[in-house]
Amino acid sequence: MKRIDGIKVNSFLEIKASEKEIDGILEKTKQLKRLSVEESAKLLSVRSSALLKKIYDAASYVKNTVYGRRVVMFVPLYISNFCVNSCLYCGFASNNKLTVRKKLTFQEIKEQTEILLKRGHKRILMVAGEMSSSEENTDYYVGAVKAIYSADYKGNKIKRVNVNVAPMSLSGFKRLKEAGIGTYQIFQETYHEETYRKLHIAGAKSDPDNRLDAIDNAFKAGIDDVGIGPLLGLYDYRFEILAMLMHIEYMEKAYGVGPHTISVPRIEPAPGSAYASAPEYPFADEEFKKLVAVLRLSVPYTGIIMSTREAADMRDVLVNLGVSQVSAESRVTPGGYEDNSVGIPHNDKLERQFSVNDQRTLDEMVKSLLLQGFIPSFCAACYRKNRTGEHFMDFAKSGEIKHMCDINALVTLKEYLEDFAKPELKELGYSLIEKYKTKLDKAGLRVLEKFSNNISCGVRDEYI
Repeated sequence: MKRIDGIKVNSFLEIKASEKEIDGILEKTKQLKRLSVEESAKLLSVRSSALLKKIYDAASYVKNTVYGRRVVMFVPLYISNFCVNSCLYCGFASNNKLTVRKKLTFQEIKEQTEILLKRGHKRILMVAGEMSSSEENTDYYVGAVKAIYSADYKGNKIKRVNVNVAPMSLSGFKRLKEAGIGTYQIFQETYHEETYRKLHIAGAKSDPDNRLDAIDNAFKAGIDDVGIGPLLGLYDYRFEILAMLMHIEYMEKAYGVGPHTISVPRIEPAPGSAYASAPEYPFADEEFKKLVAVLRLSVPYTGIIMSTREAADMRDVLVNLGVSQVSAESRVTPGGYEDNSVGIPHNDKLERQFSVNDQRTLDEMVKSLLLQGFIPSFCAACYRKNRTGEHFMDFAKSGEIKHMCDINALVTLKEYLEDFAKPELKELGYSLIEKYKTKLDKAGLRVLEKFSNNISCGVRDEYI
């Protein structure tokens, strides 16, 4: 695609809106209609606490209408921190002499996956630095995906592997799809060209077009679930959000579908990076909440991901404002998962990509969601039923996806409770399942009861 028109984005930043205009835009969002970039800019311009509350209420309504009260759980698996790129904000930068480099073997990747399976994880985001050549990258990524899927713990296997890796050739993307990945995720980091070139000083990533074109190549290779996002704090967050929305408009026009997910990471300190410890464009938590809510309203059918970069209290707030996927007990270093370990091991401080602020275990994260009335979901049914890309959007826009997601989420929650949860958590989870049974229609209740009884008899991994 062509680069984002920075002049046009800046013109949107000058937009202001009256209370009447804001109310009109929010009324449109309640009909689950996509917003224009200009309308989104008007929402981002809001400062009034009374209007912000209206935005938050609308975002909560849209999120619950499209996705229900489910929150998808996943865990990142870092397989290598070798990287040819020099990015000023990243602990993996090739010129960072502090970082201890590590590249997991396929056997080590399988062993790390088995540790995660023992804890109850079913969805993995595979992450790696960019190595010396596209072909080398592809061979390693494909082998790693196969290693993850080959892992087994008492019949439990990973249901879905999403990947956050470097751009590849068209043939490389096709091989990745054949390996069975779910979503291909790549961040532009910053859409502001001058800032991009200043922060990415060497390596293939120094060319901003390389990353923009990666999305096109993924679509052309048949990967219709893609994830995008900026690294917030590199430039004005309003510019980044509006530029990303222009990128989404391009995707919708070119391929008939926007991103399956959007991530909104904020820059965090990283070993060896002075820039990451003092970013040029920090912004307040209230502005962060606003941008998440505006994203939910702008692209109502797209999943919003919140990583453990954010503190626990912030993540607990944001699942109410539009976030639909969260990670738990993340280790952001290759080989960081250890049996029975709690928190970040001390020996990974010079190997990780950035600092982690929410160090809750999966059990603790599940408990937090249950206490807020959310359904922690370990489902991957849409991917396995080929409900991806435009097909997924058809289900989402008709509202049918919510019905299926509620049942699948409750089923996967019961599996987790039966196989991995402590007694206190089981009681809390079973109580929530009983509550949600009353919200299902008769047909849905019959399906849930059937699957639930099968779980009690030892059957696993049923879904609609």
